Amino acid sequence: MLYLIAQYFEFEGLANLIRYQTFRAGAALMTALVIGLIIGPRFINMLRVRQGKGQPIREDGPQTHLAKRGTPTMGGLMILTSLLIAMLLWMDLTNPFVWACMAVTGGFGLIGFLDDYDKVKKRSTAGVSGRVRLLGEFAVAGVASWLIVSQVNTNLYVPFFSNIYIPLGPFYYLFAATVIVGFGNAVNLTDGLDGLAAMPVVIAAGTFAIIAYLAGRADFSAYLGIPHVPRAGELAILCAGIMGACLAFLWFNAPPAAVFMGDTGSLALGGALGAIAVAAHHEIVLLIVGGLFVAETASVIIQVAVYKRTGKRVFKMAPIHHHFEQLGWKESTVVIRFWIVSIILALIGLSTLKLR
Repeated sequence: MLYLIAQYFEFEGLANLIRYQTFRAGAALMTALVIGLIIGPRFINMLRVRQGKGQPIREDGPQTHLAKRGTPTMGGLMILTSLLIAMLLWMDLTNPFVWACMAVTGGFGLIGFLDDYDKVKKRSTAGVSGRVRLLGEFAVAGVASWLIVSQVNTNLYVPFFSNIYIPLGPFYYLFAATVIVGFGNAVNLTDGLDGLAAMPVVIAAGTFAIIAYLAGRADFSAYLGIPHVPRAGELAILCAGIMGACLAFLWFNAPPAAVFMGDTGSLALGGALGAIAVAAHHEIVLLIVGGLFVAETASVIIQVAVYKRTGKRVFKMAPIHHHFEQLGWKESTVVIRFWIVSIILALIGLSTLKLR
């Protein structure tokens, strides 16, 4: 909104700062951070009053988690509120990529909210059925993919190589939707310990803020040999907003957590990262940068597949962060070490920009 106002006045005076995506990215980060810190206590008190006993805790999970009973969930509402305000204030609302990512963030957030609400209301960890959730997620991701593909080509670019791509044609729509849905659920599976999902999301968002900005610049993308996506640089502002909103949430989610993110936040944030990667044409790089989320998802798939075939478990418990808890690692140890892994993977992902 502020961008359109400044544009109307032809970026005169101080309004000229708003012309620059780097300035608006920093402003979006600070806006989301400050708003999140301000509204956090009120949101938590409201959720505690409305939910009573808080998020249901799995009886078959680590026994140390039973002490978390009574902690309210749906903290993702705080993240989405501060993020939405920052987006509306600082982003160019005429950009189709903005609306595609907003559709995914809001749509996945709504699906996650309904799931969280069902869990709290029924005092069960089951929530909305998986089929219904996936159907809703693919519907939202399908619309977003259509908006994105209307602005980009349908090639899948291979990192570490210049001008090497796979032309997917109409199959790209399905591929893009699968990336968005898959990453939304990957972040959702990772959100099992205090602070475990929030900081890796911050790291991934910071990484893709750089990637989106560079992909949106014809000069930088030509120099680096990465696909140029006109107007994709605007997504750096969204990434910065995600960073600010998640950092504010982490203030209250730090152990012992005063609030849980819930599916409301994890699905929305994961879906947003997936949509950003699709729009910036760095889908494979997302698998590297978000390797932690991929590993969490893979651990669940492997555990279920092997158990159904052999009756034996590969991991003591899945997702894999619970496996390390069962090995005797403290929760804080698991979280911090996973953060370190996320940083390393982000650096490897950034290296693909030059190693071509």
